[in-house]
Amino acid sequence: MSMKWVYTFAEGDGTNKKLLGGKGANLCEMTQIGISVPPGFVITTEACRAFLDDPERRLPEGMLEQVHHALADLEAETGRQFGRGETPLLISVRSGSALSMPGMMDTILNLGLNPKTLQGLIAETRNARFGYDAYRRFIQLFGKIALGVPEEDFDTEFEAVKRKAGAERDEDLSCNDLIEITERFMSAVEKSTGRPFPSDPYEQLEIAIRAVFGSWMGKRAMDYRREFKITPDMADGTAVNVMAMVFGNMGEDSATGVAFTRDPGTGENALFGEYLVNAQGEDVVAGVRTPKPVAALADEMPEIYDQLVDLRHRLENHYREVQDFEFTIQKGVLYCLQTRNGKMNAAALVRTSVDMAQSGLIEREYAILRVQPDMLEQLLFPQLDTTAEAEPLAQGLPASPGAAVGVAVFDADRAEKLGRTGERVILVREETKPEDIHGFFASRGILTSRGGKTSHAAVVARGMGKPCVAGAEGISVDVHLKRAIVGDHEFHEGDLITIDGTSGNVFLGEVPMIEQEFSPELTVLLSWADETARLQVMANADTPEDARTALKFGAMGIGLCRTERMFNDTDRLPIVVDMIVADTREERQAALNRLLPIQREDFKGIFTVMAPRQVTIRLLDPPIHEFLPAEQQLIDELDELRHLRTVLRGIRVLSDAVEFMYRSRDVHPTVQMPAEPVLVEEAIQKKEAMLTKVRALHEVNPMLGHRGVRLGLTFPEIYAMQIRAILEAAAECQKSGIAVHPEIMVPQVCTAQELKQVKDCVEEIRADVERAHHVKLDVKFGSMLEVVRACLRAENLAEEAEFFSFGTNDLTQATFSFSREDAENKFLPMYNRRHILQDNPFEVLDVKGVGRLMELAVMWGRDARPGMKVGICGEHGGHPDSIGFCHRIGLSYVSCSGYRVPIARLAAAHAAILDRTAGLQYPSHRGYQCIGAL
Repeated sequence: MSMKWVYTFAEGDGTNKKLLGGKGANLCEMTQIGISVPPGFVITTEACRAFLDDPERRLPEGMLEQVHHALADLEAETGRQFGRGETPLLISVRSGSALSMPGMMDTILNLGLNPKTLQGLIAETRNARFGYDAYRRFIQLFGKIALGVPEEDFDTEFEAVKRKAGAERDEDLSCNDLIEITERFMSAVEKSTGRPFPSDPYEQLEIAIRAVFGSWMGKRAMDYRREFKITPDMADGTAVNVMAMVFGNMGEDSATGVAFTRDPGTGENALFGEYLVNAQGEDVVAGVRTPKPVAALADEMPEIYDQLVDLRHRLENHYREVQDFEFTIQKGVLYCLQTRNGKMNAAALVRTSVDMAQSGLIEREYAILRVQPDMLEQLLFPQLDTTAEAEPLAQGLPASPGAAVGVAVFDADRAEKLGRTGERVILVREETKPEDIHGFFASRGILTSRGGKTSHAAVVARGMGKPCVAGAEGISVDVHLKRAIVGDHEFHEGDLITIDGTSGNVFLGEVPMIEQEFSPELTVLLSWADETARLQVMANADTPEDARTALKFGAMGIGLCRTERMFNDTDRLPIVVDMIVADTREERQAALNRLLPIQREDFKGIFTVMAPRQVTIRLLDPPIHEFLPAEQQLIDELDELRHLRTVLRGIRVLSDAVEFMYRSRDVHPTVQMPAEPVLVEEAIQKKEAMLTKVRALHEVNPMLGHRGVRLGLTFPEIYAMQIRAILEAAAECQKSGIAVHPEIMVPQVCTAQELKQVKDCVEEIRADVERAHHVKLDVKFGSMLEVVRACLRAENLAEEAEFFSFGTNDLTQATFSFSREDAENKFLPMYNRRHILQDNPFEVLDVKGVGRLMELAVMWGRDARPGMKVGICGEHGGHPDSIGFCHRIGLSYVSCSGYRVPIARLAAAHAAILDRTAGLQYPSHRGYQCIGAL
């Protein structure tokens, strides 16, 4: 039985977009529900795939015969003849894949014209100008798309005739001008191809079909699929849609336009669009003429406008989706040429989702699924004004979305100083370290020349909701000379720059911004999401300000409070340094005693903001050497101080000699030293002590070394101080009537014995605090799971821990044996390109490896402690696909940066809906298409 390659609009299955493409399926469906669509047929995506898979690019066997039969049917339906007769049949040949890829593939209009059919068209319409206008359009489109003639060859000839005729606009050209253009176009084709323009309409059609099939592998189509991650499973090949031509350029009672059933920019429930009288569709989309707003059609063609409004309602009510449709009016008759789900920005998509659900057009769950979680980033961060004319100086990785303008500053101290004065600052570094944190707080955004999307700069910036461009390797940053070089350009400290963390672009000067609003519709949509989701969404927050941001975005608690971030503030970092360089336990305890009240106040502030929600506090995690300057920096600073000491000694000798000379003459001058030598000496001693400690603390692989619980057990007084600060803060809040629910979490655990020793410390301090404050504390004790062994021993760990939280950043690093930043900078992009790995595992949770460990740990942990609360607090906690996996393996909550909380809330709802609704799939965030119905 031969393969069926061709379906007429009357017989095609409008739900089968994989076979017929989105455009073809919709044309079939509109035809079958009685909408005025010009008749036609669809050549399937399977035919395209067969053509592309054939090494000789032959059309599939039997396809052309089926096309010819369909053409015969089209002739019978229209009463016209293809390639002959006084009433010639002209057709359009258009692409159309399963997912909308607007403008990425090819379309040819007016096919079937040749010298003979042209005369038939002129005789029928009694309009020679119209005939030659249609012919020149066909030659140009066909020549460019099907024959490969450079577009500028046609443009040159067209403009030459316009100049010769003195015509400012295309419509000012006379019939004779169009005849000359047609002849020039014919010559341009023959000159470029070496062959005359094909006159046989059947040959034209075959060439056009080949060209449309081939456009699936065109550069712009491939780039589009790669950018939007459209896989062969989503769309594989393009259909070819062949339709009888209708003309909007047959006079003042004809027009063409594009419309949306709702405003795609705002979501307003009103017909939106543009049209042109006496024009073809390409004139609207190409911008060769200024179109009119569709509302003006009510005055110009009132009956047609009423029909257009009716078409709008019919399309939206049928598809239950905002539609983007094309229409043509030929001699007072309205036709719909195509419809597809409208592409909208996030604000419009959210508004239309809520409006359509509240009006009963769609269900709430469908409204939730219409909005892809990642799209909410558009609503949460300032964005560049896309209408502004600005050329990027360089491009890095879009590490944290949003945009920022400020003066370039190359060190954190300077950034903090300027930031306190109200100056807008962009911190520019080769790479950032934890000691730069105060510079982060003061900066509007961060730019680094090294590092990836999960580098320190990126992670911290996302947590703060600040834009970051990382790994901009085209920029050479010199922090000593305070300048950055980009090719032939450079900027210095104090120069104004703009960074766009959404695109990764860097600009010199200021690019205008657009502030984003948290709209009432988004509030409604997220409330529906919370009612639907099973997973709770917590936030990673380290300060009361972070906590307030988290609450603003709907966090249900804090799933990760990193205590080390509190150590980095400028008023307490010197105390931390004193603790680290201490030679005895007594000296270290003295420094900790100074830190205790500071940390206690930190926790009280967070508890107060978040009451009565949970606050999960992670005890100190990083190696303590991270709080000290780098070895080379200390060496350089010591060299400068020692040089200063030598200079001061010389000045002292000189000043003593001068003073003796004057004293002998009974004169007593005042000689001021430029600095007190004793202060310089003290600074040298302190720097030497720090250098000694840095060298003593040096580790070959610090990320796998003396950190987390290992550090806490080696120096138990550090953890004891933090635990006491947490419990005393909780006790003081509780006595003040503030409901608190703290949770203490231990990082880097690999054995139950580690947990038990920390737990014993917690219980001992807890008893002491409860006695002193006369309260009973509600405190949970848990463990992070970020070591592979911990996952495999989860059943054992659950005997001590009341909850688990996966730290997937470190767990991914440990599972893959990848150094995160090195992998991202050196080989991960290549792995992704070659499909060795489908995704960057530091961005998208690796469900086959890391996910398998998580699934086992959840199962084994709950075997030992039924109903145990288990969450995730790594970067993956804010990634929609990863959240879907967390739902499927039964986690209790996810925790992410405050600015990603809305995204996580929506993703959690998506996961719940898709988990319980058989046959329903994610709507495509490329075309907002949903398969199935609720």
